[in-house]
Amino acid sequence: MNKMPYGPTYEEMLHPTKADVTVRKHALNARNNELDPYNLFNITWRRDDATINRIVLPKSLTGIEANLVVLLGKDFPSGSHKVGPAYSTLIEGAVDGTIVPGKHRILGPSTGNFGIGVAYICNLMKFDATIIMPDTMSQERYERIKGYGASLDLTPGTESDVILTLEKTHEMNKKPENVALAQFELMPNYRFHRHVTGYSAIEAVQGVGNSRIALFASAPGSAGTLAAGDQVKKVFPEAKIAALEPYECSTLATGGRGQHRVEGIGDKMCTLIHNVLNTDFITLIPDDDAVRGLKIFRDGANVLADYGIDPDMFASMRDMFGVSGIFNIIGAIKMAKHLNLGPDENVVTVATDGFDRYASVMKNLEERYLETEDFVMRRWFKDIFRRADTSNIIDTRGQAAKDRLFKQKEDDWLKFGYSRTYLDSMKSMAFWDAEYDKVHVYNEKIAKKRKG
Repeated sequence: MNKMPYGPTYEEMLHPTKADVTVRKHALNARNNELDPYNLFNITWRRDDATINRIVLPKSLTGIEANLVVLLGKDFPSGSHKVGPAYSTLIEGAVDGTIVPGKHRILGPSTGNFGIGVAYICNLMKFDATIIMPDTMSQERYERIKGYGASLDLTPGTESDVILTLEKTHEMNKKPENVALAQFELMPNYRFHRHVTGYSAIEAVQGVGNSRIALFASAPGSAGTLAAGDQVKKVFPEAKIAALEPYECSTLATGGRGQHRVEGIGDKMCTLIHNVLNTDFITLIPDDDAVRGLKIFRDGANVLADYGIDPDMFASMRDMFGVSGIFNIIGAIKMAKHLNLGPDENVVTVATDGFDRYASVMKNLEERYLETEDFVMRRWFKDIFRRADTSNIIDTRGQAAKDRLFKQKEDDWLKFGYSRTYLDSMKSMAFWDAEYDKVHVYNEKIAKKRKG
């Protein structure tokens, strides 16, 4: 590879087998060496056998009639699907000539996984990086970022104070040597998820139920993952899209801006890349339900055995999910009940990462609750999963709801220099389709640059 390795096109991230045979062979071998640049070609939702990396959760676990399909992000390089938008944003800048190795330092505003992804990608592509994030995220995240060679610039507060991180990034970005991979506002994030995650979700339900998607549900941090719903709706127009928020920080639902425990989501804003035209529902979930739910998936073998989950299946699931993944599962269950989805219908959600960055979160849970024995987790399981109700679900399909969300976006982004004309253009689906169509332009640009 060149001094700065050029990685896959969007199409090769969706279909890694479309890469050159020799490159594909190197990429498969690179799985054994995390810092091998050929891992750029492992940025995909697919397993090595080219099938989608997903699990269909047992209905005895979810308690719903519909099939709940979860895309698994933990096997992406760096351990989270956020590495996809990080790479996409950097590679678009590289082929456009706005990001130059040796000249620019990369800034990664984040609450964790995107920052880890930026640090990782910059390690592979030979850029210096600074990750700007709140100072109360899990220790595992900080350690991973530093392990990839990036520096940290911490801002005060928690997940819900990410606006301070955004303000710090905009200030640092004024220096000509800095370039921000601004996940909340730059469209490569949207393009990656609409193309790669969207089509992967569509393929993930083939052979499951009626092979269609009735609901796509995801919690917005940057809202990039929700862009997959735009492609889902193109293929299945009847599909509904639900944005999932912490009850404690119901910014999209009610303008609420409280603190919460789910790292990576609920960032007190309507992000610039959030296409609210396709957000049909906003669903609120108590933050600690996700943390307690992760404890059950991690240590509740006896609890889940009561519901027919055998030890082998439990063992396979122990490392699959992080807090936000459990949060998404709970929200998907609530929405499936709300929509009265039947046994032939499919719900798709996403597990952004795995358990590897949440040991400290589990330790904190045990300190807060003191008792986490099986009898406690049995009660939690019933309350969180089996008794998940349809409260705190807001229908946002009407024009009044759209106008409110657009007003929220204006309040959040006019102050960062975006014009009202630009924001108004986002009120048409033509804007989002035009942004998505640039995938094909960048496919050609990346392939051409890679050839030298």
